[in-house]
This record gives sequence, structure tokens and C-alpha cells, in this order.
Amino acid sequence: MNLKKLKTLILSALIFIGCSKANSYDESCNFLANINVITSINLNLSQYNQLTFPSNPVYVPNVGNGGIIVNNTGTGYVAFDAADPNHIYSDCSVLSVNGIEGECGCDDSNKYSLFTGQPLENLQLRCSLKPYFVEINGNSLFISN
Repeated sequence: MNLKKLKTLILSALIFIGCSKANSYDESCNFLANINVITSINLNLSQYNQLTFPSNPVYVPNVGNGGIIVNNTGTGYVAFDAADPNHIYSDCSVLSVNGIEGECGCDDSNKYSLFTGQPLENLQLRCSLKPYFVEINGNSLFISN
């Protein structure tokens, strides 16, 4: 094997190892259980009517870890688990909807964007909100993982 091939092989191995570590599971984001979520929301019902307008998130209880929060972004719908992924699940870790933000009730009051699921203010938080798939079919939203 010539030196050029050996260098290429070593470089390829280093890139592969580097990429696999970058994509590995973040052990600090394991507070939420992997609960099977399959639910639908009828936008014609009064409790979900505000979802027909952008920036009006709705909390849906009894789904996922701490319920789910659904939001119309103006270009589509997003749904996130309402449990703070940076805490062990408890009553205080369920987010409350405050405008277009979700806020944890624990002492640190973690805040998240209900458009992207990303942490706000405390940008050192490692975990974003757990997203769910949203499919639109007529006046219904189907949410699943």
C-alpha cells in the first residue's frame, strides 16, 4: 500500500469517527420517556379554534409526557411535548403557554420557543423540546411520533 492511499485511509477513518461522535445520542437529554403518541385535533372544535390563526399555541393534556403544545407558525403546524426535556419529569416541569413561549414551572423557569422548540434566555440548555410530526388533513391535525 503506498503512502498516499494510507493517508487517505487514515483521513477517512478520522472523519468517520468525528462524525459519529457529533451525531451520537446526547446522554443529558434522556429525561423524557419515549411514549407512543397518536392523536388528532379537529380545528372546528372551539377549544382548538385559535390554532386556525398563527401564533396562538394550544396545550393538549393527556398526550405524551406532559401533554403537547401545538402551534400554527403561519407556514404550518408544529407540536412539542409539553414536558421540559432538561428536567426529570415532575409537576413543575410541565410547560405553561405564555404567548409564543413555553415556560417551565420549576425554579429555573426554563423558556422555549413554541415555533422552533429551542431554549430561550438560557442558551446553555442542551435539550430542545421534543417534537412530534404533524399532518394536516382537511380541518384535522394528526400528531404522532
